[in-house]
Amino acid sequence: MLLAGHTEPRDRLIVALDVPTRDEAQGLIDQLDGTVSFFKVGFQLLLAEGMAFVRDLVDQDKRVFLDLKMDDVDETIIQGVREISRVHVHFLTIHGNGATARAAVTGRDGSDFPKILSLTLLSSLDQQDLVDLEIVGKGRKFTNLRDYVLWRGGQAIDAGCDGLIASGDSIAHLRRKLGDQPIIVSPGIRPEGTPTDDHKRSITPRNAIRDGADYLVVGRPIRN
Repeated sequence: MLLAGHTEPRDRLIVALDVPTRDEAQGLIDQLDGTVSFFKVGFQLLLAEGMAFVRDLVDQDKRVFLDLKMDDVDETIIQGVREISRVHVHFLTIHGNGATARAAVTGRDGSDFPKILSLTLLSSLDQQDLVDLEIVGKGRKFTNLRDYVLWRGGQAIDAGCDGLIASGDSIAHLRRKLGDQPIIVSPGIRPEGTPTDDHKRSITPRNAIRDGADYLVVGRPIRN
């Protein structure tokens, strides 16, 4: 579900500002001026520069995806999201259960933003990792990665999340199960023939859009 007013193909692209300083991040933003307006801020840049830099991005009329993968007790989530909602970021990630999702929605205090996106599974994990973690396999609740991701996604949407973070072939499975309404943001995007780095479940931009992704997060292929 593309956000109203941002339906051009280029508005599907979110560039990850995975750099250690404000100057490096601003330099990348300036290089992409007129081409990209949506940027992801993760732990590295947030810890280095704080929410002041996020506010600066919003003041520059940039859309911000704050990728914090929040998971904590309900009251901490509520208060954290309440503070973030005052900055007017577009997307915020959580990585907890249904209670975490409900707490995040509560913390938004009825505002439309940030849209709460739940991480289904890190793109650096594959089925063998889930076997090693004893999440899937014979005698377990889930027989394979797909079943686990579909359960995670359904739980998050039922608890009130606006969308999901999904990578690889999970995009198509989630879209078929959950329909058109949830926002799906896809990391691990790699052009065909380029290194996949630490993304075990990477996918090309074309295939991600084909499978139902609304937004694509791209970092190293653009930054490097």
